[in-house]
Amino acid sequence: MGVYAHPDDESTCAGGVIAMHADRGVRVVVVTCTGGEFGDGPGGVKPGSPGHDPAAVAEIRRAELDAACEVLGVSVVERLGYHDSGMPGWDRFAREPVFSRVPVESVAAKLAALLDRYRPDVVITHNPDASHEHVDHRHAASAAALAVEISPFPVNLYFSAHGLRHWQHLRNALNVAGFRHSDADAQRIRVLTEIDSRITHRIGITGLVQRKRAALRCHESQLGSSLAARLSADQYADVFRSEAFIRASGGSQGRELFMS
Repeated sequence: MGVYAHPDDESTCAGGVIAMHADRGVRVVVVTCTGGEFGDGPGGVKPGSPGHDPAAVAEIRRAELDAACEVLGVSVVERLGYHDSGMPGWDRFAREPVFSRVPVESVAAKLAALLDRYRPDVVITHNPDASHEHVDHRHAASAAALAVEISPFPVNLYFSAHGLRHWQHLRNALNVAGFRHSDADAQRIRVLTEIDSRITHRIGITGLVQRKRAALRCHESQLGSSLAARLSADQYADVFRSEAFIRASGGSQGRELFMS
């Protein structure tokens, strides 16, 4: 089971691992916490700007998520139905409380019910300690971790790990492609270095990387804001040839995340 904040996070964070396990007959459930209402609207229009309709954006992204999950071979898509938090200050454009303001215990209770329904051996999600990432990513990860903690069933929990090594590789590729990307500040470098130091699994997905890219490109409405979408197919294959994870909990019980 993958627990993600927004439509497209499943492809970005673990598209290769999801496809790998789906191809091996493993049931894969993707849980998306929000509708991605504060993503780009048609023409790249941002929330609060004329022409941006959060409800319409969510409908577009719903169809895009279904298409991406079909590419990856996902068995079940579950939507928790929370409202995307967007960037700081955007919550004033929401007609209901945004996801990051929902108590983590409430979200965890919904996730725990899904754990009870599907009984996954493994849960993968964002990294709750990645302070530079979107607030919804961290909130989804915290809720997933709490759900695993309170579950009476044994579950192995893994966090996606986009550390300094990955960031430098992506930055260099963007620069070669003509998209100048600024250096990380000292605080972000410390956070990214810490993430690298905690990685427990680097999984090669060379044979699946173009499928991961195809899934990402199903989220067509958001490609204008995607750094990865600026890379050529060959550059993408080089930068995203592996996916990294931190094993957060779980012992010998249950299935390991990666079957060799």
